Amino acid sequence: MTEKVLVTGADGFIGSHLTEMLVKDGYDVTAFVFYNSFGSWGWLDRLPPKLLNQINVVAGDIRDSSFVDSAVAGSDRILHLAALIAIPFSYYSPDAYVQTNITGTLNILQAARRHNVQHVVCTSTSEVYGSAQFVPITEEHPLNAQSPYAATKVAADQLALSFYKSFEIPVSVLRPFNTYGPRQSARAVIPTIIAQIANGSRAIKLGSVHPTRDFTFVRDTARGFIQAMNCHDCVGRVTNIGSGFEISIGETAALIAEAMGVSIEIENDAQRVRPRESEVERLFADTQKAKNRFDWSPAFEGRAGFIRGLSETALWFQDAENLSRYKSMAYNL
Repeated sequence: MTEKVLVTGADGFIGSHLTEMLVKDGYDVTAFVFYNSFGSWGWLDRLPPKLLNQINVVAGDIRDSSFVDSAVAGSDRILHLAALIAIPFSYYSPDAYVQTNITGTLNILQAARRHNVQHVVCTSTSEVYGSAQFVPITEEHPLNAQSPYAATKVAADQLALSFYKSFEIPVSVLRPFNTYGPRQSARAVIPTIIAQIANGSRAIKLGSVHPTRDFTFVRDTARGFIQAMNCHDCVGRVTNIGSGFEISIGETAALIAEAMGVSIEIENDAQRVRPRESEVERLFADTQKAKNRFDWSPAFEGRAGFIRGLSETALWFQDAENLSRYKSMAYNL
């Protein structure tokens, strides 16, 4: 009997890749997308019709408990990705982050409890760790939210784990480090750099370039969700996934320019710089638990894997139809 999987945030960057992968793996997938008057299903609209026709799409709002309950009914497993994720916008609209990231997660957990869902995987973020106090960062690293966004994700994570402890709801938390790849929004640094270059700019506007990140290719992240979903040992626990490679933003820009065959200069743009105490200086994942629990390891591993992933991402952005969806010269919160 085919398992029924609900993916929230299926219209987004990681969610669309995950939904596509689940369908190809033979799951019965319901894609929960954010309702809008344009009738847009986000990145799902770009999937091949043959594949899209195999997906049950429901449009609603993760903040609406009644709608969430109806979407969850009949699901065997839930992969909960719906969230507000842009750090800069969380400085301007923290209320929206609380409502979406915390209340939205509560709605999923309550519905999962009512409908006896077999497993809920909630999406965390490496931002909950703040600047690394030691590396590589294990799941035992202290939590230190340095932005309203990160604070709401800490709360959502703890809420999810509390439902396991309080009600024995089979919940696990997957904590991806910085995911990148085709379809990522321009509020992230890699699409920001690629889109500016693809549109002809050689003076690339960025914020701080010294912080380091552990960038994980999107298909590796999506595969991590599926493997975690089928992992009993993950229940009640947090699991990191990352690439096993640490690199600065400045070095990343240089690798992108090399992959795209251009020379660039970096221009500091003050509006893109985080407040000093809010900047996460260093992120580098320890992924041994993912390996031990569900035999996950990144296909795009280390420096060579990162270069390969950047090349694939840049190629996607250089397609005129894809690039036309981005406002590369604007600062995207």
